[in-house]
Amino acid sequence: MIFVIQRVKESSVSIDGEVCGSINKGFMVLIGIGEGDNEAVCDKMVRKLVNMRIFEDENGKTNLGLSDVNGELLLISQFTLYADCKKGNRPSFTQALEPVESERLYNYIVDECKKSIKVVETGRFGADMKVSLVNDGPFTIVLDSEKI
Repeated sequence: MIFVIQRVKESSVSIDGEVCGSINKGFMVLIGIGEGDNEAVCDKMVRKLVNMRIFEDENGKTNLGLSDVNGELLLISQFTLYADCKKGNRPSFTQALEPVESERLYNYIVDECKKSIKVVETGRFGADMKVSLVNDGPFTIVLDSEKI
């Protein structure tokens, strides 16, 4: 599983010109779910995400987490995080989990995040989405379940 976490001042996602999810200060997270991922992997990634301390404290140190700053989450599924570009110029996505199970795990992640974060917004699984954000920093972290 791969999370691309961007600390944002604001972010939104639109489908067919209509905003379906919008947050203020928090994290916009692109979520890629791969072969072999399950609820245990989701739990590990969600724990790491909701406890990540990348907001600055009064001394300018990144010591504060989402709950410390009343941060919000915008969670967006993105299977293209599993692009394999080793052969040729057209990526392969065979390492991404099949859509039905991937959507189930994505919804599980959303539900788990809602247990500890007050505002959790989403895109729509499988939709053609337009994402807007004001990156704060910029501060971007790639969280790979195989490396934590």
